[in-house]
Amino acid sequence: MILRMKRGESYVWQQSAWPSFRWRAERLLGPLAEARAKQGRLLGRMEQLGFELQREAQARAVVEEALKSSEIEGEQLDAESVRSSVAQRLGLMKGGLRPADPKTNGVVEMLLDATGGFEKPLTQQRLLAWHAALFPTGYSDLHRVRTGDWRNGAAGPMQVVSGPTGRTKVHYEAPPARRLPREMKAFLKWFNQPRTGEGLLRAGLAHLWFVTIHPLDDGNGRVARAIADMALAQLEDAPLRFYSLSRQIRRERKAYYDVLERTQRGGLDVTAWLEWFVGCFARAIDAADEVSGEVFRRAEFWNRHVKAPMTPRQKTVLNRFLGNFEGKLTAKKWAALAKCSVDTAQRDINDLVERKILIKNEGGSKNTSYALKV
Repeated sequence: MILRMKRGESYVWQQSAWPSFRWRAERLLGPLAEARAKQGRLLGRMEQLGFELQREAQARAVVEEALKSSEIEGEQLDAESVRSSVAQRLGLMKGGLRPADPKTNGVVEMLLDATGGFEKPLTQQRLLAWHAALFPTGYSDLHRVRTGDWRNGAAGPMQVVSGPTGRTKVHYEAPPARRLPREMKAFLKWFNQPRTGEGLLRAGLAHLWFVTIHPLDDGNGRVARAIADMALAQLEDAPLRFYSLSRQIRRERKAYYDVLERTQRGGLDVTAWLEWFVGCFARAIDAADEVSGEVFRRAEFWNRHVKAPMTPRQKTVLNRFLGNFEGKLTAKKWAALAKCSVDTAQRDINDLVERKILIKNEGGSKNTSYALKV
């Protein structure tokens, strides 16, 4: 059976003062200071990278955002297809990547439009274009999805539920469809007004407000997270993203849904939601090394060896070794990567060993392998 609300209990949008959110600033000052300090250090670190490495770090973050935002909703995208779509749209297309499918392209297009177009107004037309991109066939699994407009209530109340048929639990019920035009008009007016106050709190409020209205047939969570990403790009005044908030939300999915449900079933004091959102953002910054660690390692390596003479062949293989390289580096693997003979590969390696850029690992002559000198 469906679990209904207790008598006297109401959703946040049923409050008479909705949507006049309030929060206790004294509880947020510490978390905000910590989060903004981490953000500043990451952005400062990224400024030291060249443009190409910045774009590569951005690509990795967008891939993570696309994959993890979908995973939060229980949908698995093909990672290689996502990488292909991101690489193509950022001008990093490399041979060997398979063409992306229309659904994957739609997810990536939404994310890049949200951050790359952060200076443009957020409009109904733009939101509905994002929604249509998420569902290019007009279906979610076997269910028809209404695109091109807000949900119309034909299927009954918009509810967030869990559990098997017959024992469904209702976690949240959104405002009725008849209220959507004025609800979305108020939200878009607020989002597009001149930005004041703390931008990180604004991103958290935007996410909460949109997902509470729940104006779409499906995909509300993914669009809400894209809106939050847009607000963060506005805060940083830059389209490049070097961390993935959705990746961290995916790690904390239970806490995310728990605090969201408590907030949507509560009053207009959203302090707890903002505390969690700011903390999640800070932890996403902490995890940036996991997303873009390879880019950082490559930059640090070349900064140390900026004056070391290298042949194009040596640079190519070392860049690959600094990246997504499986196993140990041997002369045979070097030859395959550089498309040269094993003898030539061994001369390249010996040169780098003599200059203490590479070191020889322990092992017999048949299994000689090499590592970067730390």
